[in-house]
Amino acid sequence: MSAITPQIIAEHGLSPDEYDRVLHAMGREPNLTELGIFSVMWSEHCSYKSSRIHLKKLPTTAPWVICGPGENAGVIDIGDGQAAIFKMESHNHPSYIEPYQGAATGVGGILRDVFTMGARPVANLNALRFGSPDHPKMRHLIAGVVHGIGGYGNCVGVPTVGGEVNFHPAYDGNILVNAMTVGVAQTDKIFYSAASGVGNPIVYVGSKTGRDGIHGATMASADFGEDSEEKRPTVQVGDPFTEKLLIEACLELMASDAIVAIQDMGAAGLTSSSVEMASKGGVGIELIMDDVPQRETGMTPYEMMLSESQERMLMVLKPGREAFAEAIFRKWELDFAVIGTVTDTGRMILKWHGDVVADIPLAPLADEAPLYDRPHVPTPKPAELADDPESIDLAADLLTLMGSPDIASRRWIWEQYDSQVGADTVQRPGGDAAVVRVHDTQKGLAVTTDCTPRYCFADPFEGGKQAIAEAWRNLSAVGATPLAVTNCLNFANPQRPEIMGQIVGCLEGMSEACVALDFPIVSGNVSLYNESKATGGGSAILPTPAIGGVGLLDDYTKSATIAFKNTGDAIIAVGERGGHLGQSVWLREVHGREDGPPPPVDLRAERRTGEFVRACIAKGAISACHDVSDGGLAVTLAEMALASGIGAIINEAQPFGVAGSFFGEDQGLYLVTVPDDHLAEFLADAAQADVPADPIGRTIRDRLIFELDEGDWAIPLADLRAAHEGFFPKLMGDTIA
Repeated sequence: MSAITPQIIAEHGLSPDEYDRVLHAMGREPNLTELGIFSVMWSEHCSYKSSRIHLKKLPTTAPWVICGPGENAGVIDIGDGQAAIFKMESHNHPSYIEPYQGAATGVGGILRDVFTMGARPVANLNALRFGSPDHPKMRHLIAGVVHGIGGYGNCVGVPTVGGEVNFHPAYDGNILVNAMTVGVAQTDKIFYSAASGVGNPIVYVGSKTGRDGIHGATMASADFGEDSEEKRPTVQVGDPFTEKLLIEACLELMASDAIVAIQDMGAAGLTSSSVEMASKGGVGIELIMDDVPQRETGMTPYEMMLSESQERMLMVLKPGREAFAEAIFRKWELDFAVIGTVTDTGRMILKWHGDVVADIPLAPLADEAPLYDRPHVPTPKPAELADDPESIDLAADLLTLMGSPDIASRRWIWEQYDSQVGADTVQRPGGDAAVVRVHDTQKGLAVTTDCTPRYCFADPFEGGKQAIAEAWRNLSAVGATPLAVTNCLNFANPQRPEIMGQIVGCLEGMSEACVALDFPIVSGNVSLYNESKATGGGSAILPTPAIGGVGLLDDYTKSATIAFKNTGDAIIAVGERGGHLGQSVWLREVHGREDGPPPPVDLRAERRTGEFVRACIAKGAISACHDVSDGGLAVTLAEMALASGIGAIINEAQPFGVAGSFFGEDQGLYLVTVPDDHLAEFLADAAQADVPADPIGRTIRDRLIFELDEGDWAIPLADLRAAHEGFFPKLMGDTIA
């Protein structure tokens, strides 16, 4: 047996203090297999050792929450004996090293988190962050990630219906790829991961184990150095066709009573799945490594336990149901093997060639993993804008914004995704939230991913609030009642007090918004150490707490869309307006500045306005609805016009000047159209609800016209479309993958 040296300990991502804890837990020096198991279970990716203390502050309960954080995915009640099951996870480091497989296996992993609990996946979404478009590596990364998401999702037969994309130089050396899946299950057929029943068989199903992805969880828990390319072997390789077979086989077995517990093999593979199942159930586990299906010769227990080969699951079955279960998996041409038993020892024991090769107490691996209250320094509040920036040419500025990286059409991306497979997609990508029909019902699930990292960087607390509020607003804008949140908390090195300050600030802001909006967090993922020394001296990403929101429509046919419907409809700004230009896209793209505070979020006004908008959508008073976000009112107008081919004339007085009124990114604000026969009632209802409703113009034919005291501007929709649709084709050229 090789001696455990300080170098080996460091290579496994353990600090000297953590290794001392291993020695105390074991009562002896571990062997290499045992060290590897501690390494992955105590990695940031698996243990959340820097964030657990703060995650506990998040609200996670509501009458409709069936299962909150701690399981494979969150579960909420959507009525009629049905549940929505969903989660978001990161695959950031793998996607930077090998973008196609990194993104593809991110999709595969999040799918397994959802169908592990008994749900049929019905929608995929993603949240992507890339560096500067002109960075020499970015075109390759964009192409690989988009092709990987599409290649896996399209083949597995789950529609990719929504997402978001941001660009910023802070992501040059560490892009972010966050994947989300939503599924639907029966409330009386939800499966959990806690193992039970001493003597019950432990079963391995799916693909064989190989050497791909070894140390994936450890790699994901460290920042990038100059050697990132050398980490390519730690990236998993996915097979969506096998995943499709695995979904069907698992759901078929779940229709029986054979399963006691089930867990997918995600980060840390067989190690994390077996440890989590045993520790949650308060039992022990014994595995026979010789019986693990292997696709490579000469694999050691160390390699088998740490491999992150894809499309694999671990189950505890009821005694005597092995043959029944095996027949199902063999029918679907998948591996099936009984590899161990549940014990009452509270220990993980691994046997290989008849010898015990690992014997570890389970408590230190899971519940007693290190927990750090890292020093943190609050982010200083940014100064107010020192001047009063103004737009001297509204038309030129709007065309600039419509073709800018953060606002330009994502059509080039989402046309590579199959958003229609399954025939239940009601609203495709391009609107405020996607809507998917709950099969064979009138109900619709609205889903969205949201975050504004530049706000979080300027003021983590306000940025965290805004991320939750924007998801809530996007669901409301299609008419859905927001129900719950999943998240993917992407930050840099938590051992730097200023980064830990970003984490704490964002979580506090998120918590306040979740409580105020009755929008609990039911699942999520934390991804830290997202920075790269390779880009020149510890380049940290912007704090990016990506939010996935899920809402419910009682009748999917009543969902609102962003497209103008008719000429002659009144255009109304609904909500508080303030002309806020700090941290706006306009300030950055037109003036080259990233300064000022982000827009404040008044959560009481947010809730009051959103509830009013939803009520109006439900009774058919609104013909189109779009929330105001990046680029302000002018961009919102342009997007509604381009979605329909119908233009608008705007002729109201501008209380905040041209720039503030049209490019200010005020929060809690919606733009709606109302037919004349509903207008008087709509305005009266708004006044009754104490919600500002300002008529600003009307829909017309094929152009945007601004008739203002400061000047008149007219922009043909054809010019707007050329600017909006041109960015990605120009950047990517003929590249499809």
